[in-house]
Amino acid sequence: MKFPRRYSLKEIAALIQCEYLGDDDFPVMGMNEIHVVTPGDIVFVDHPKYYDKALKSDASIVLINKEVECPVGKALLISEDPFTDFNKLTLHFQPFQRSEKLISDSAEVGAGTILQPNVFLGNEVKIGKNCLIHANVSIGDRCEIDDNVIIHSGTVLGGDAFYYKKRPEGFDKLRSGGRVVIKDDVEIGSNCTIDRGVTGDTIIGKGSKLDNLIQIGHDTVIGKNCLIASQTGIAGCVIVENNVTIWGQVGIRSDITITEGTVLMAQSGISKTTTPGMSYWGSPAMEAKAKLKELAFIKQIPKLIDQLNKKDNGFKK
Repeated sequence: MKFPRRYSLKEIAALIQCEYLGDDDFPVMGMNEIHVVTPGDIVFVDHPKYYDKALKSDASIVLINKEVECPVGKALLISEDPFTDFNKLTLHFQPFQRSEKLISDSAEVGAGTILQPNVFLGNEVKIGKNCLIHANVSIGDRCEIDDNVIIHSGTVLGGDAFYYKKRPEGFDKLRSGGRVVIKDDVEIGSNCTIDRGVTGDTIIGKGSKLDNLIQIGHDTVIGKNCLIASQTGIAGCVIVENNVTIWGQVGIRSDITITEGTVLMAQSGISKTTTPGMSYWGSPAMEAKAKLKELAFIKQIPKLIDQLNKKDNGFKK
């Protein structure tokens, strides 16, 4: 998320009422999670395990819960609770805006686009040309849809990220200030849910096709010409490269990459980054041919035990 103007370190510290290390006028251009930070951004960290990663990231400002040595060329915001203060910044720069009607006055809809009854367009939504948005689709604030896109009934774009911090009193929600971006020639089936990014964008690439009943988590990026079948669940911060095929009921964990040309067979559980062009099956998934060989060997176990018993080789009948 980029701020509407350049802010100073002193201004940002005043917003969240915390101490800081760095020049008063140190430039602050935005805020992002660690996987999408760029120079000028704030990143937050609240666990010693991740201090080094945050301090060495591309972020210029680190919102941290301990005063540590500040790297050259960076600044620190010292906070008792970086998670809460990061939320304060999100709510300041992207506050919730109530909608008063189905189609927001600030929404933009391109020529030739058809909106069926009961479509909801939130604030600052942008839709390109020659799209077809079927009945009862909900598109949240600031989402962007390019040209020639089809979205079927009941789909929700721009729901909040599923991201919580466990506290003694319960779960504390990380606020979502990002967007969903749908590129040209995408088709999305019925009753899909695509969550907005926390600070960045969840993206569906040009020409990709999604079946019904698919969940895509926050900040996930789907590449070009991907085919995703129904009941697939993709966690947050996943990268799916171009020309990937994902069959039904596949589950994909967060922070991994499904590399170009990968095929994920039905009901696979994907826990690691894949190898380009390979097919996977099973849970935990492995290369499909190897998995089939493994199953063939497993089927031979009763026969081998029977043979050993007949030889009286230490096995009781």
